[in-house]
Amino acid sequence: MCYSNSSTTANVDLSKKYGKKIPHDMPETPVFFASGFSFPAWRIVTSEDTLMMMNWGLIPSWFRDSNPKEIASITLNARIETIGEKASFRNLVHRQHCIIPSSGFFEWKSIGKDKIPYFIRPAEGPIFSMAGLYDQWNDPVIGRLKTTFTILTCPANSLMEEIHNSKKRMPVLLLPEQENNWLRGSIDPHDLENPVESTFIRAIEIDRRITSGKHPNCPEVQNEFKNPLYEQGSLF
Repeated sequence: MCYSNSSTTANVDLSKKYGKKIPHDMPETPVFFASGFSFPAWRIVTSEDTLMMMNWGLIPSWFRDSNPKEIASITLNARIETIGEKASFRNLVHRQHCIIPSSGFFEWKSIGKDKIPYFIRPAEGPIFSMAGLYDQWNDPVIGRLKTTFTILTCPANSLMEEIHNSKKRMPVLLLPEQENNWLRGSIDPHDLENPVESTFIRAIEIDRRITSGKHPNCPEVQNEFKNPLYEQGSLF
């Protein structure tokens, strides 16, 4: 799955890559490590001509319960194989596509009782384009619409199978030539069920003392860590 992510690209570089305008109030603060379970605000690309801010964890437009965080915690990801079957996603499949720009995501490898963290980044260039869906929900507390998103996941490629060796899942990563078609809705989501090749990504082991510490959102969280117990280092 994908529950930890990063976004360190400058607004102007996101604007250039995706051909979108920058809202005057869009924050510039880099995110080196964010847990989806904190429901962070994220810079998102849609078919609109301007970059948007949305919160991670999709709250469906029809939601009327008293605790939106409860549903958001189970909609951080959406399995691409079953999005047409799930109440939270099926009305969005053909109309509300988005791209989640990512500088790299985090996953943990199980070795016995140990969980070894890895940072997975693009093999080339600074940005992954993760495929997602979004929705708008009328928040009665603040009295306005709140826009939220989910990240689509697919079966892991061979590299991610080795790292995410418990669930064997990974985010749906769009190739550059797929980005605009995804936003326009001209790609069938089922055509993205097969993951990108392992050569598209690079993975390094990182220091779990940082990821499990009180302040993981720091540049050092993305640094390679030479583990004396498991000398694997960089994969691919």
